[in-house]
Amino acid sequence: RADTGGKVEFLLLRLESPGVWQALAQPGRRLRPGAKVILEPPDRLPGSSGKSPQAPFCEAGVNGLLIAEVLASNDDGTKMVRLPADADLDRLGYVPLPPYIHQRLEDPERYQTVYAKDSGSAAAPTAGLHFTGDLLEKIRAMGVETAFVTLHVGLDTFQPVQHDDPAQHQIHTEYYEIQPETAAILNRARADGRRVIAVGTTSVRVLEQAAQDQRRFGQSQLEAKSGWAGLFILPGHRFQLVDAMITNFHLPRSTLLMLVSAFAGRERVLAAYQEAIAHGYRFYSFGDATLII
Repeated sequence: RADTGGKVEFLLLRLESPGVWQALAQPGRRLRPGAKVILEPPDRLPGSSGKSPQAPFCEAGVNGLLIAEVLASNDDGTKMVRLPADADLDRLGYVPLPPYIHQRLEDPERYQTVYAKDSGSAAAPTAGLHFTGDLLEKIRAMGVETAFVTLHVGLDTFQPVQHDDPAQHQIHTEYYEIQPETAAILNRARADGRRVIAVGTTSVRVLEQAAQDQRRFGQSQLEAKSGWAGLFILPGHRFQLVDAMITNFHLPRSTLLMLVSAFAGRERVLAAYQEAIAHGYRFYSFGDATLII
């Protein structure tokens, strides 16, 4: 902090407008609108030994320091933060990892899928971490078509549902894209009666959002599109496009676990989780996968 020298961490969630991000802040309660934070790493600050500077530190914006400003506090606990236009985020920050991973990755690419393309996601679509280039080639050699969609994973991936009635939970929207080539592949698969297998709950959400939009607009086929996925999939949802899914094991009270329960049935999913625990399966980001047919 520019006023006290206290340490602040921002988890950047979504770029809302040029230079303005939706972010989580830690600690965030006292970080009110107007607060300014120096972004330079501690070992680059003037006269710093790598330790937190003593307050009062400096006037914001002097000495060529990069300054972030808190613009607003949102009802969901996030902040709106303005970053300098010339801020090099790769140098100033690092890949965010779940709290149960205690060692920072030396190679950030280890927390990316081999087919990752567009930046913007706040977390990795972890079911895709199981796939290598060689495995994808073997799948294609078996006659399976592969197609790719984009969804920039947001806050609901790691924020638990707080309400006893999940229907009261306000899910966050996430940006998604379906390219023309992917739409054509999916339309052919449906016409041929072939199965659509989604890799990860992120892909499931994209496809089901697209299917819902198709039905709402009276379209005969799935069309290429981009937009914001706001679909909250709970038990009772009728799946329109996804026939099977590959997914990791998810946290309790998460929207992801509720999605899987909607697909396979809550009791069946919980029984599978108990079986996985009994046999020492690994859960979460770098854990084991399940195939649900």
